[in-house]
Amino acid sequence: MVIEAAALEDAVRLRPPTALNVVILTIGCKLNQAESETMARELGAAGCRVTDRAVPADAFIINTCAVTHVAERKARHLVRLARRLSPRARIIVAGCYAETVAPEVIAGLGADVVLGNREKLRGPCQALESKSPLDAVTSTSVPRLRTRSFIKIQEGCNDVCAFCVVPQTRGRERSVSSADILRDLKAAEADGVQEVVLTGTQLGAYGRDLDGAGDLVALIERALKETGLARLRLSSVQPQDLTPGLLDLWADERLCRHFHIALQSGSDVVLARMRRRYDARQFIEGLEAIRRRYTDAAITTDVLVGFPGETEEDFAATRRFCREAAFAALHVFPFSARPGTLAAKMPEQIGAATKRSRVQEMLGLGEELRGRFLKRFQGSVVSVLFERRVNGGLWEGLTGNYIRVLAPSERSLENRIAAVRLERLRGEGFEGELQHSVETS
Repeated sequence: MVIEAAALEDAVRLRPPTALNVVILTIGCKLNQAESETMARELGAAGCRVTDRAVPADAFIINTCAVTHVAERKARHLVRLARRLSPRARIIVAGCYAETVAPEVIAGLGADVVLGNREKLRGPCQALESKSPLDAVTSTSVPRLRTRSFIKIQEGCNDVCAFCVVPQTRGRERSVSSADILRDLKAAEADGVQEVVLTGTQLGAYGRDLDGAGDLVALIERALKETGLARLRLSSVQPQDLTPGLLDLWADERLCRHFHIALQSGSDVVLARMRRRYDARQFIEGLEAIRRRYTDAAITTDVLVGFPGETEEDFAATRRFCREAAFAALHVFPFSARPGTLAAKMPEQIGAATKRSRVQEMLGLGEELRGRFLKRFQGSVVSVLFERRVNGGLWEGLTGNYIRVLAPSERSLENRIAAVRLERLRGEGFEGELQHSVETS
């Protein structure tokens, strides 16, 4: 069964299902994570038992991504996995993959319902209406959202980068009203959430469509003034968003000093072919503006290798740029031709072996840069929001500038912010010691 948008207006007036065991599996960006949280809260309020673990259930909602062919492959895998786990379950495929592939193709994988991005936040209750509870499942529960929560402030993109399918799957830029965002922020605070991540496709575009009702700077100012949240984090920004007015806000230490800024390429030739709105010089100016104000900031980035026409010289320019920029971490992706994008039709497509080689080289550089960044903080005392207990009596959490930290404690540190001295490098972060005299709740 495929649910169309027109059918949802009546659907939302139906009585939602109760006592169903629902699994929500999420692929892709933080925006998808925010929307999955919204679905989980609403289904939980309707009486469903919701989890994000792949266990047998009455229903599965698979919130998908279509940015790369790998993301699409993951979506197909999860549909098949859900059907194996629970042959009688209702399977709902939602999100960007549902926007780019014909519904009958997804139904052929085993899905019962297909919901696009505009429908997925309104359709799950109606789509589950006819299912009866699966009595054998008793271990699932509403997922805890106390430590960190994701809140969507806008979606869609008016840019048309040559490689990106997001304008097709998410549409044009649309901002959530500041009143609704503040309501969600206050609800998260009341629920005990310590950190909220503001997410969107283009955060810097926030407010452009609100007829002068505010921009990103005004929104963050209100969030910091009108809530007592311990931490507020931005999922990503663009180089052109880094205005003095925006950067001034990080003087409030509740705003996490982690900036994720997608580079994609360090070659001006490739950036122009990608139709990005900056060149390498403008990007560096943005990094310098951050570091002049906040020396402890972590700056991470996305790198897309193997774009059509990327020469060895172009790739060398990207490698050199990343080294000189001293990023804290690199997220590296091979170019994946997306149907309907300009880049999919470009000549000089790069072979798979070359892309794999370049990915591996950039991943190696990323490890080197990460290690260099971490060593700057060895021996320092930092504030850590602890999330969960791991093996060996250690608790795991994150600093505001996104350093992963392990620390021993006999008592629970879940959802607590504590001062930790970073002692020993371990994996992609540190093992440290609690500074009990300044530990806080």
